[in-house]
Amino acid sequence: MNSEAITIRRGGPADLPAVLAILDSAVVWLNGRGITAQWGTDPFTTRPATVELVERVVTEGSPWIAEVDGVPAGTLTLTPHPGTYVPPAAEPERYVRFLATDGRFHGLGVGAALLAHAAEETRHEGVSLLRVDCFAGSEGRLVAYYERQGFTRTDPFTVGEWPGQVLEMRV
Repeated sequence: MNSEAITIRRGGPADLPAVLAILDSAVVWLNGRGITAQWGTDPFTTRPATVELVERVVTEGSPWIAEVDGVPAGTLTLTPHPGTYVPPAAEPERYVRFLATDGRFHGLGVGAALLAHAAEETRHEGVSLLRVDCFAGSEGRLVAYYERQGFTRTDPFTVGEWPGQVLEMRV
């Protein structure tokens, strides 16, 4: 399959089960590669507070679902602000939350397609700043991924012992 097989549609609250299934699959995929510190080892759906957070972000933000042959393969939600652990920008922004690819579709460019769509949506809304944060552990592989997608590192942060990195893109 190639990126032409990926379609992106606006999601909504009815997509919450699909979003959670994608996040659960991403945890399994990460754990299968020995990456347990990013999103832990327990599925999102077994953590009530996390399910509530995902539901709130999806409901308040603009969720997007990437599909491959009609099957939900990835997701992200755009919000006008980051989570509570990152200070908001000093200008209007769009913030990528809960970007994930279902493990079955990893390597097809689903995440890249969603990020390109997020940049286009941000530009379309008349906002010039797109930001995201990510896990900075595991030799910084996820930070490097976002840099390959056109983001630039800004502020590192730590939540407990979880190392994070904020990145931004001008669109």
